[in-house]
Amino acid sequence: MNFFNFGKEINEDTRFVIFGVPWDYLTSTDLPNSSTSPETIRNLTDDIGYTTEMGFSIPNLQVADIGDVEIEPTDVEGNLKIIGSFLKDIYIQNDNIIPVMIGGDHFCTYPIVKAVGDQLKTKEDFGVLVFDSHLDFYQEWDKGVYSHATISHRIFDLDYMNNKNLLIVGTRDIDIEERELASTEKLEYINAYHIIEGVDYYIERITTFFEKSNIKKLYVSIDIDALDPSIAPGTGYAIPGGFSYREMWKILKEIAVKFNIIGFDLVEVAPNLDLKNNVTCILAAKLIVEFMSFINSNI
Repeated sequence: MNFFNFGKEINEDTRFVIFGVPWDYLTSTDLPNSSTSPETIRNLTDDIGYTTEMGFSIPNLQVADIGDVEIEPTDVEGNLKIIGSFLKDIYIQNDNIIPVMIGGDHFCTYPIVKAVGDQLKTKEDFGVLVFDSHLDFYQEWDKGVYSHATISHRIFDLDYMNNKNLLIVGTRDIDIEERELASTEKLEYINAYHIIEGVDYYIERITTFFEKSNIKKLYVSIDIDALDPSIAPGTGYAIPGGFSYREMWKILKEIAVKFNIIGFDLVEVAPNLDLKNNVTCILAAKLIVEFMSFINSNI
């Protein structure tokens, strides 16, 4: 089944292109894990109402769900090329589309961000916003420099990325090595304990950070573990103290007004670790479609 039964064809009117990257080889948890989430999340949309919370008719969104990238789980270098080429082919068909990726572990984000950034004619106003309970800023982890625990560092290392256009939000589980690396690179991140100050604190900090660097275009990556495990238990490294659904919903709603969202993803949902009622997968589907509707309202 496709996401909310959207068609598969990309045309000149298509605004969003959904695709899955069923790849979790670079996670540190038992497999299979998040590789099954694109299919599971799609299937569960059949049980969700076809209007958004603010009353927008979901079928009116101009969306194509073109299926999954064909992955060879252990061929890391090969997969990076395949995913990059997959996205380039989408832009050839319509260079105004907004890619929406369903992962997969968080490393799936890296080749997407690279492909999105590489195709921009002007990169000076491009930024990346990551929601994550972890900093994921290790230089190496487990299988090497490519890991779901190094994703932020790999993005940071791209020629057009730096500590002025990469922001990580919702952190609450940072290792000493990561903290020292982040301090050396002056990487900015906003910890989850600020939730006690209210959700507007995050909206203001995010807005100020990117506006100070004249960032207009944003790619947004949502690791499901940015949300609290009481509402999103189906993930490999669930850390207490995260965002509620409504807090994340409001942040996404506001940044869609303030910035030009040119792509986003949702990753690290592990259906095998979810509850029987599939609450994490349903939450993921809701966030994806709600965020698309926010972006659509501001195009």
